[in-house]
Formats: sequence, C-alpha cells, structure tokens
Amino acid sequence: MTHSAGKPAIAFLGIGLMGKPMAMRLLQAGYTVTAWNRTRSKAEELAPLGAKVSDSAADAVRDADIVITMLEAGPIVLQVIDDALNGLRQKTLVIDMSSTRQSEAQQLHAKLTAHGVRFIDAPVSGGVVGAQAGSLAIMVGGDAADFAEAEPVLTVMGRPTLVGPAGCGQVAKLCNQLIVGGTLNIVAEALLLAQAGGADPTAVRAAIRGGFAESRILEVHGQRMLERNFMPGGQVKSQYKDLENVLIAAGNAGLRLPVTELVTENYEAVMAYAPQADQSAVLLALEHDNPGKRLGNVTDQLPG
Repeated sequence: MTHSAGKPAIAFLGIGLMGKPMAMRLLQAGYTVTAWNRTRSKAEELAPLGAKVSDSAADAVRDADIVITMLEAGPIVLQVIDDALNGLRQKTLVIDMSSTRQSEAQQLHAKLTAHGVRFIDAPVSGGVVGAQAGSLAIMVGGDAADFAEAEPVLTVMGRPTLVGPAGCGQVAKLCNQLIVGGTLNIVAEALLLAQAGGADPTAVRAAIRGGFAESRILEVHGQRMLERNFMPGGQVKSQYKDLENVLIAAGNAGLRLPVTELVTENYEAVMAYAPQADQSAVLLALEHDNPGKRLGNVTDQLPG
C-alpha cells in the first residue's frame, strides 16, 4: 500500500514525547501514517491530523512499507517488534529510532532478517525541540540501499547520516552522549571555579563564549546552571542509562574510557536524589563533592 503521491505508507509505533512531533512532521509532509501507542489516547492525538490509529502493533504494521519505532529502551523495542512480527510483510523496512544498546540493535537486525524483513537503526539527538523543528541529528546503521530508501522519510524529521552497518547508529548516538555528558561536567566545573575564585560566573560564561570553549552545552546548559533551572529537558536518568551503555560498548570494543567512567559516577550520584532532573543537574554532584561551595544564590528548580 502506498500513498496516492507514491510515498511509502508508514506505521509509527511509540507516540511519546519524541514520537508525537516526529509523526506530526510526517503527516504534515503528506505521508500516510498509522499510529500505535501502548496508551491508545496518545496515538489518538494524531487523528485530527489524519493519522489512522491501531489497537495493536501487529495491526498497525500490516499495510506499512516502512515501520518506525520510537520507544523507551531496547527491551521494549524487542517486545513491540515481537508483538508486531506476525503483521509484518516480507521486505518491509523497519527503522528503529529509539536509543538502545548496539547489541540490542544487532539482535533486532538478526531477528528481522530471519523473517525476511529489513532493518536499520537510526537513533536521534536534538530532543523535543529538534523533533518539533525537524532538525534532529539522525545517526543511521544499516545497508546502503536500505538507507537510500529511508532517507527521504528521515529527512522530514532531521539530518540523516549513514555511519556504518546495523548497530552503528547506536554507536554514533553513544559517541554523541559521551560528548554531551562529559561537556556538562566540564561546564559545571568551570562555572564553579569562576565563582570560587571570586569572579562573576555569569560574566565569565559571557567572556569565554565565541572562543574555543564555545559549545551548545555552554550556551544552553551553562545558562540553566546559572539559573539553577533543573526542570527537565533531557533527564539525568536518560543520560545515566546512555553513559552506562557507552561503557558497555567500550568494554565490548576492548577500550577503557577513564573520563567517561568519572562522568558516569557523577550522574549515578545525582540518580540517588534527582533522577528526573535535567541533565545539567550534574552540577549538584560537583557541589556535593565540594561542601560549602555553590554556584549563585538562587533556589534550585527541581521536578517534584
């Protein structure tokens, strides 16, 4: 089944915080989208935009040329694909855009290949804002021909790049999270040093912006730290899960990543009291290690 304009029919499984704006962009671009979510009401929010809503994953994928999954973690993706398996037609292309372990992506690839179904992993970076704007960084692992087929669909949601065979999208995503998690810790250390050294940390951040230390993290999360606004964008628990997966992938590749090990410990410390807080709350772990030292004097904004 294809859309009248010759566009592939899409089944979108997982209409959550990220899945909803991603599916909305596909609908706005004229794709036929069948939506499924464990909590049906979330999928129904897309009905006014023209989405069909299915009661089961197997039903959602029955007429699909391309199936997109955007779910919480690897085990859930495997479970949903198991549930959908008897509905999947031969040669359907499954694109998993969730963040999972490389080994989970490879397991999924093997399972689907055995059923004559094609697979690419395409995790994303850019958060809800990027999903809404269609500007996600999309890191793809898979076959070049499958990527070529998926590319027009993925381009509606962001900027896709093929980085290697199946499972390698997840490696690229972990590289992204390693840099984000590490940089958050470094920015926290820099701002706390500015304060402890007697400088105005807000002015120090302004002074070093535009130089070699400039980054999106310094821009966005440096500001959050100064405002002590830890209401969640990306959460501590997600960053911690990703960093654990980085260390697992490193172990599997025979690597030791000493800086990432330290960064992971800092996130683990914050997990104990603010797992839902924004990832910039790693500042709290640093302050905990330095009793009596605190960035600014405004009250912490933390989720309930």
